[in-house]
Amino acid sequence: MRALPVGRHALLVETGGPEATAALHAELERRRAAGLLPPVREIVPAERTVLLDGVAEPRALAADLARWEIPPAPRGAGREIRLTVRWDGPDLAEVAAAWRVRPEEVAEIVGGARFRVAFCGFAPGFGYLTGLPERYRVPRRPTPRTAVPAGSVALAGRYAGVYPRSSPGGWQLVGSTDAVLWDPGREPAALLVPGTGVRFVTAAGARGTGAAAEDAPGRPGGGEGAP
Repeated sequence: MRALPVGRHALLVETGGPEATAALHAELERRRAAGLLPPVREIVPAERTVLLDGVAEPRALAADLARWEIPPAPRGAGREIRLTVRWDGPDLAEVAAAWRVRPEEVAEIVGGARFRVAFCGFAPGFGYLTGLPERYRVPRRPTPRTAVPAGSVALAGRYAGVYPRSSPGGWQLVGSTDAVLWDPGREPAALLVPGTGVRFVTAAGARGTGAAAEDAPGRPGGGEGAP
């Protein structure tokens, strides 16, 4: 790890990769919850970095971080969100062909994966989800769409994600959900925050009836640039 000062009260910690970032983020949150971390206002993970903001003595914390032994990020613990999905994305058949499976099997593969929110970005409420096996990674579309509907469930590279609002995007669209990913009147406003487990559940019935999202505290949990 390399800790770089950002202004007078922040550190940007370079980790070297997504797995190391997840491990450091989990350890920071664990130590903060246990009262073992100096006061930090915000801990913000990205793909290869973690930003620590609101640090009283960043140099002292940087020196302390260099001595830490950081275990792998724990799996199968903590909060899990289950998103009810209709597998009706316009790229479903194309993704199925790339995986050499039937379109209906895409739902089984994605629904069987245990995802984790690695970090957030691109737009408020957009979480980059890891957990899809490497053999199922697909590239971004060669030409992005000018408008992707809100609630679209998408895949690109090592990540899955759900578009919180209509926006341009180049990820492969395989499904849709009615879940509200971003609500300024909610605390936290983002439904999917870093460290949260995510499962995609097939909607009941042909028209996808049922709740759009279900919070399951304590249940097992699990960029390709801008989406």
